[in-house]
Amino acid sequence: MDDQSFLARRLDRAAVPLAVGDVLVLMAFLTVGTLSHTTTEFLANEPTYLLGVWAPFLIGWVLVAPLVGAYSAGAVETAKSSVPLVVRSWVPAAAVGFVLRAFVFRGGVAPVFVAVILVTGAVALGGWRALYFRVR
Repeated sequence: MDDQSFLARRLDRAAVPLAVGDVLVLMAFLTVGTLSHTTTEFLANEPTYLLGVWAPFLIGWVLVAPLVGAYSAGAVETAKSSVPLVVRSWVPAAAVGFVLRAFVFRGGVAPVFVAVILVTGAVALGGWRALYFRVR
């Protein structure tokens, strides 16, 4: 019988660079998306606005990604194992983000928005992880 808890098997210390990169990539892609709908002047005048954009998806990510295995031992081995794990983590994490965005934070969840966030997030996270393994 394995003495490790479920969560302990899902978290590997070697995944810390991946975790930091994932959060930075999520913040960057959400910021770029926000800038396609508003101006830098608006964001400068509303310094907390981006926090409301980032929060639902980062909360979803922090809750879901470790459970799916985005930071497990397998995630730190190769891009071939890491990229599918990060994409499989993004879909339910984004779903949590959509629910939080709709009911807790400002913002809607129009079908086009959902599709764009799901695809763009998966490409951004998968691309970042592929790049990480290429240059490390």
